[in-house]
Amino acid sequence: MQRLLMLAFLLVLTTTSGLRAQTAVSKKNRAAQQQMEALERQRFAAQVSKDYALLERVLADDLVYIHGSGKQNGKPDYIQSIRDGQSRYDRIDVEALHVRAYNDGRAAVVNGIIVITTLPATPDAAPSRARFKYVVVQIKDPRKGWQVVTWQSQKQADPKS
Repeated sequence: MQRLLMLAFLLVLTTTSGLRAQTAVSKKNRAAQQQMEALERQRFAAQVSKDYALLERVLADDLVYIHGSGKQNGKPDYIQSIRDGQSRYDRIDVEALHVRAYNDGRAAVVNGIIVITTLPATPDAAPSRARFKYVVVQIKDPRKGWQVVTWQSQKQADPKS
């Protein structure tokens, strides 16, 4: 009987400590999810405002950026495409944004839907509007903070058409 009580006590003790560890991880993951949502919106704003300093900071050096067209860029090429006007953003509106954090809040996968309004190539042309589903993988570097390591998007039909 004493042995049975001791086993029950150990079982309760290990279960309770396991739950505490899961709760701590969940808190770290929840904090990362909140940070990630804000950072995604900041990054979209930086693309529109051409805030190259922020883009340099949040895009990983080994970034793989796959556009809805299938074209692929690394970090320098992508930032240069904004500078050169190949990637022209007038607005980026977020329709949906879902964040899943992993590894004690050190990694996150973000997916959502955005609508990008691009500036026309010539003054007499009208802006264009495109809707994209996307996925982003971000890793929290201990020195650099959150870094976008992968972006991939796919053009979607506009539900209003």
